[in-house]
Amino acid sequence: MSFLRHVGKMGDRKVAIIFREVPGEQHMCLVTYTETLNQHIHDAMMKAIESQIGQSAENLADALNRSYTKEGKIILQVLHKEGLLKKVQTSQVVVTPNSTTKIKLDELNKMLDEMQQGETAIKKLAEMDSSLGMQIPSDVARRMRGDQLPPVTSAPDGVLADNAIANNLLSQAQRMANEAKGLLAESARLEQEANVMLGIPIATQTTAPEAPVAKKRGRPAKATVTA
Repeated sequence: MSFLRHVGKMGDRKVAIIFREVPGEQHMCLVTYTETLNQHIHDAMMKAIESQIGQSAENLADALNRSYTKEGKIILQVLHKEGLLKKVQTSQVVVTPNSTTKIKLDELNKMLDEMQQGETAIKKLAEMDSSLGMQIPSDVARRMRGDQLPPVTSAPDGVLADNAIANNLLSQAQRMANEAKGLLAESARLEQEANVMLGIPIATQTTAPEAPVAKKRGRPAKATVTA
């Protein structure tokens, strides 16, 4: 096989990279020294590495947990039970997928992580683009303006109609005007209560008296008799 994953060297010793990163310790990895393995373990493990399952696995441990020795034992469990798994620094392991390629495991991990993040970002952007592409422009405009506004109608070509925009602006203006009236009425009530608490006579309060208002509605003013 011209290209083989999960194999490398630590100094002059050949290793199989079981976990390229230890969970929670990204600067560490888990390896086993292949040259010190008993033949019944070594041959079964190399067969697992070279298999399609081994070469498609992100970590060799996944493949070894599904592969067996001649005695029918799970390879990963045998390596663990016999103390053949060693935790070492990724910077000390050189990955050698073939005779002409060498790269430090920590550098390879960084490259693979960046590629994974890039693929994830591309996938998310594609999903967002697909999702946005199925949305009605009027719905997007409505959410941007606030859910309390009435739906915005759109022209056949997806362009917002001028009358729809105008209607929405009018609705918004009417709502703001109603809110302003309510605030003014509440302000007048609070001012009157404050004046009463301060002992200010009603006649000298800043709010407009009711008599002129009644006069504007057409009621005759009461005549004043002088001595």
